[in-house]
Formats: sequence, C-alpha cells, structure tokens
Amino acid sequence: MASQRMGSLIYLPEPEQTEIKEYEVPEPESGAVLTEIVQANVCGSELHIWRGHHPEVKEGVLGHEALCRVAELGEGVETDYAGRPISEGDLIAPVYYITCQKCPMCLKGEFHLCENAYRHWSKSPEEPPHFHGTFATHYYIHPNQYFYKIPDGLSGKIAAGANCALSQVLYGLNRTGIEYGDTIVVQGAGGLGLNAIAVANECGANTIVIEGVDGRIDRATEFGADHVVDFREYSTVEARSERVHELTDGVGADIAVEVAGVPEAFAEGIHLLRSGGRYLEMGNVNPGHVTDFDPGALTRKGIEITTAIRYQPWYLHKALKFLEDNTDEYPYEDLIDAEFDLLDVDEALAKSESREITRAALRPGLAD
Repeated sequence: MASQRMGSLIYLPEPEQTEIKEYEVPEPESGAVLTEIVQANVCGSELHIWRGHHPEVKEGVLGHEALCRVAELGEGVETDYAGRPISEGDLIAPVYYITCQKCPMCLKGEFHLCENAYRHWSKSPEEPPHFHGTFATHYYIHPNQYFYKIPDGLSGKIAAGANCALSQVLYGLNRTGIEYGDTIVVQGAGGLGLNAIAVANECGANTIVIEGVDGRIDRATEFGADHVVDFREYSTVEARSERVHELTDGVGADIAVEVAGVPEAFAEGIHLLRSGGRYLEMGNVNPGHVTDFDPGALTRKGIEITTAIRYQPWYLHKALKFLEDNTDEYPYEDLIDAEFDLLDVDEALAKSESREITRAALRPGLAD
C-alpha cells in the first residue's frame, strides 16, 4: 500500500537554506491523484523563492514544474482533464495551481486568477499530504487541480517543462490577438522568451529579439528568431527603437512582449511598437520594483497593454499538443543541460543562480 512507503522532499525553511525531509506517502482522497516524480525542473520561480524574492512564497516545499508518473488514483478519477482514460503508470503533467471554482475570479471564468490558486503550493511539509511541491519523490495532485496525460511519442524530458513557460506564453500571446504576418518584439531570450519565439513562428509572425548575452542570443537563433538586436551594440532605448523601426519599414512592431523581468524594459516597450500596437507584460512579477514611464506616449500611440500571470489551466493541454506537433522544429531537448539527483538540490540551485548552467532538472534516484 502507498501509505506504508516513505518519500523524500526538499523544504525551504528560509532563503538559501534547504532541508531534506521524509514523510509517509499518503493515499489519495476522492478526486485526487498520487504521483511519483520522474523529473522536476529548476524554474526561475524557484530561484526567486530560494533567494527570498518571491512576493508571496517565503518558505515551503519547493518545485512546481514536473513530469509525474501516476502511482495511485483517488476514487472517481478515471480520466485526465481532457477526458482521456488514465491509469496507474501513466505519465502526466499537472497544472501547478488549483482552481477552487468558487471564488469571485473563478465565477467570472478567470481561473488563472483564482484567489485560492496557491492554497496547496509551497506549504509546510508538516501539513498533510506533505508532498506540496515537485522537488520530491512524490507529488500530490488535489481535487480541482488540472492534469493531462503526456501524448504518445512526446519525450518526457521535454514535456516536463510544459506546465509553466510554454503554457503561459500560449495564453499571453493569444490575449494579444497575434495574427499571421505580425511582427513581434521579444524583450529577453530566457525560457519565456524562447517559447515566445517558437509560438510566434508557428503563428506566422516575424520575430525580433532584444538580448545581450551570447548564449541566449545563440539559443534565440536556434529557436528561429528572424532578427536579434544586441543591447551591447544598441545601448540606448533610442538606438534599440530606431533599429526595430528599421526592421519594420519605419512602422514599429505590431506586438512586443516583456519577458526580461526588468522594470526598465516595460518602459521601453511602447517605443518599439507601431501606433495601435499591443504590449504583453509577463516578466515583471514582483511588486515594488518601479521605473519611470511615459503615459502620454502610450496614449498618443494608442497602445493596448495586457498582462499574463499564470494561464487558464486548459492551456497546459494546448502546450503539450504544441510540443507534440513541433518537437522536431525546436531544440527543446537541449534546454535542460544538467541533471541532478534530488539530494543534490543545493548544487542545482546554486549553479542555476550563477548561470553556470542554463536549466537544471532534478531526477529522484539518479545517483542510485
């Protein structure tokens, strides 16, 4: 029985300190799913939490981006959230937050803004069912928490990252109304930026990437960026704006997306766009970091601004389908360039923070 087993997890009691704890593996309640972690990725959010910079989460069980194997199904669970039959041993990807379906935001259909989204995320491990995060041997999927079966033929290594960056980018760009033939400026070529390039390409858009780190520029090119504006060469807002206008026949981009996480990038965005352009803000997620901004320029140009925090949960299904259809088109397999055993989480976090590696994955039992 699952209740007779012990599992391990990584607990963050305070910034930059982790503890390995063991707990009895719970049986799933009705509507829940108990899973075993196959791979958990070190996302930028984990680094924010680890450093103590996350606006909401300061301690708890780490991890949210993962590939899971079904260990035990709670009563009544027969399919995933796309209606596909599910059974023990199947590989799945969970949405990392819940939709309570009762709060004011859920009642408006804005599940991505659920007021209880993080009810079970990064909790203290002392609180049952203990396995609240994916930096662990097991992960507990609660009732009302969406999850989807991994498509046949899709590499699990690639699928492990679907429930964060790609899902959010698909949702965010859909909100901009991106169309065939649009030109999109992507400010930053990290995980969100690379996914934005790939999605824009598949929408038939032209892509301009603003970046200044050699490795990220190389990766943006591999993901099909049409043009790169190196901010080491174009060192001012005026110079970058002028270059974007040169690349768009003097008009400016139709869409710009901020995924650099730098407040100054937001202020710059309106200068890269054409009149009537659309601006998507996704990278700046920590309140309290401010920048000078020219609202008059925004108004005079008729710029529309939209944001994306999390995503509607069914976009994870779309993300898995996107990867299934395009697995040979983009080097998603190469985004994970280091794998660590769960017990080596401190090394994985430190090397990710220092950018010694691009993206780390934790695999429980790797050292066995």
